[in-house]
Amino acid sequence: MNKVKAFLKRKDIEFSAKRYFQDALSAMALGLFASLLIGLIIKTLGEQVAIWIAPGAFSEFCIETGKAAMALMGPAIGVAVAWGLKSPPLVLFASAITGSMGASVVATVFGFTVSGGPAGAFLAAAIGAEFGKAVSKETKVDIIVTPAVTLITGMLAAKIFGPPVGALMSGLGNLIMTATDMQPFLMGIIISVIVGLALTAPISSAALCIMLDLSGIAAGAATVGCCAQMVGFAVISFRENGIGGLVAQGIGTSMLQVSNIIKNPWILVPPTLAGAVLGPISTCVFHMTNIAAGAGMGTSGLVGQIGTFTSMGFSVRVLLLVLLLHIVLPAVLSLLFNKLLQKAGRIRLGDYQLDL
Repeated sequence: MNKVKAFLKRKDIEFSAKRYFQDALSAMALGLFASLLIGLIIKTLGEQVAIWIAPGAFSEFCIETGKAAMALMGPAIGVAVAWGLKSPPLVLFASAITGSMGASVVATVFGFTVSGGPAGAFLAAAIGAEFGKAVSKETKVDIIVTPAVTLITGMLAAKIFGPPVGALMSGLGNLIMTATDMQPFLMGIIISVIVGLALTAPISSAALCIMLDLSGIAAGAATVGCCAQMVGFAVISFRENGIGGLVAQGIGTSMLQVSNIIKNPWILVPPTLAGAVLGPISTCVFHMTNIAAGAGMGTSGLVGQIGTFTSMGFSVRVLLLVLLLHIVLPAVLSLLFNKLLQKAGRIRLGDYQLDL
């Protein structure tokens, strides 16, 4: 047993929730952003240029580039997950293939034809990478053995686990969306709060929503919850962090506040309450929708807003709703709740300070 532990430590193989649900999943989010999400932005840019200005070489180039990036989500996830698991070069490069296989493999599950999707890519890449790491530099023919083991174990994982897990995530997403359609008020609160907290926590809300294939008003509520966290923290911490903090949190990520939240958990309350208030307003009053790629992004890179326009269409009405529910109301409500907690002595000046 001691020899096994020593071997795993030497190979940097760690079976823990942190390694897989924090390190690997967060890395997966980077892979998603570098492929699916940035592809969506570029594709949408091309489509809007064609609609509002004129179709031409530029719009066609953007649409073609965006579609290509979105189609290569699997390889991007594979490399990202392997990087997150601290894989050596041969494992890292082979993981582009295991991620692709995990995303694209198709099987029949309970009579339905399903693919692995993002969840399948994650599993195939993670399992292949760990086996590849185990054999890396253990033989004199490392250049053959390491990628071969990575590919074989990754492909086995893709075929065995990919479609069932993909079906499970898709089924769970459908259940959430159905429940939201049936109980929009309650589910609006629940989804907004949970996905918003996931965005601020050191895990990936974007990866979660994409794996669940969340869409419709459930995705709209998720977006509002994420916006409440990002815009909320950006605005209420402006006094401490200035313009740099406003941009870093408002367009980057509210995850920057994690260390401050650990010191004083009360600072998490204002943006979370803002999300809880706005979630049912989004689902019941304005019926805001989104696509899976934008649901868990909030205002990060404005992907949540681009996803909203993709789902609801671009119009003056939708633009005003986005400004109201994604930016103005999250800021106003977060400031209000923060002020109340400051008066109660729960939050003090300096609690939001970032080392930028």
